Amino acid sequence: MTDFGRVITAMITPFTADGAIAYDVAADLAQHLVANGSDGIVVCGTTGESPTLTWEEEFQLFQTVQQAVAGKAKVIAGTGSNSTREAIHATAKAAELGLDGALLVVPYYNKPPQEGLYAHFQAIAKAVPDFPLMLYNIPGRTGQNLLPETVIRLAEYSNIVAIKEASGNLDQASTLRAALPPTFRIYSGDDSLTLPLLAVGGYGVVSVASHLVGLRIQEMIQAFVQGETAKATAIHCQLLPLFKVLFVTTNPIPIKAALSLQGWAVGAPRLPLTSASDAVMSQLKPVLDDLGLLKS
Repeated sequence: MTDFGRVITAMITPFTADGAIAYDVAADLAQHLVANGSDGIVVCGTTGESPTLTWEEEFQLFQTVQQAVAGKAKVIAGTGSNSTREAIHATAKAAELGLDGALLVVPYYNKPPQEGLYAHFQAIAKAVPDFPLMLYNIPGRTGQNLLPETVIRLAEYSNIVAIKEASGNLDQASTLRAALPPTFRIYSGDDSLTLPLLAVGGYGVVSVASHLVGLRIQEMIQAFVQGETAKATAIHCQLLPLFKVLFVTTNPIPIKAALSLQGWAVGAPRLPLTSASDAVMSQLKPVLDDLGLLKS
């Protein structure tokens, strides 16, 4: 049984002032995340600005983070693409490099029907039969919803072991939980829905906020698992303003701004994303301050 852990951070990609990847900062940040609540790290996902990275940059980042955490956490490669051939190539490369698994987003822009989605993920699973795969459903970014009946069919492949569910639809997650064995992990793709998803059979979260409060998110999940639901709810309510403010504009703009405020040299996002506006900063800073997250 594959276990990626309860708290997986979708790690940002740090850049230098001239827009190159700051691999040294990426290594330091990965180590920091593992020391502060993260059981696993997704490298080159949406939060890592994968649409503007080259495959060569991504492969180097995979190795950088893998070497930095050196068996202390799972490292999951974001290898999804709207080209099945590209996704197969990238996923096979991640397996060859010895990573712990891959996150595969629903193909975006070309909006394949459910049968096309099934064939896409089936082809990847068959190409790397011994490599653990996590599906990633985020209709708001891809334009297509990976329906439960398609996921249920895909789960018949032994290496498709989990899903990052970011549809915002708890009924959809409930349908999956009712139909699939407990060994198939359902992760929240939204920090604010982590606790509700746990209540309908979810296992953990692929988180953005864990860059800042990984230990608290881990504490919330462990409290729920141990039956301390009042404690879990209290932590959720305390962190809810942070969960919300990190998505007042396109991710990862706010989280990069927050990390910069803490002193991390993560740089600005690559175009077409831009740095946080004054309006975003005016919402972000008070929330960070209230939680004691600003650099002293």
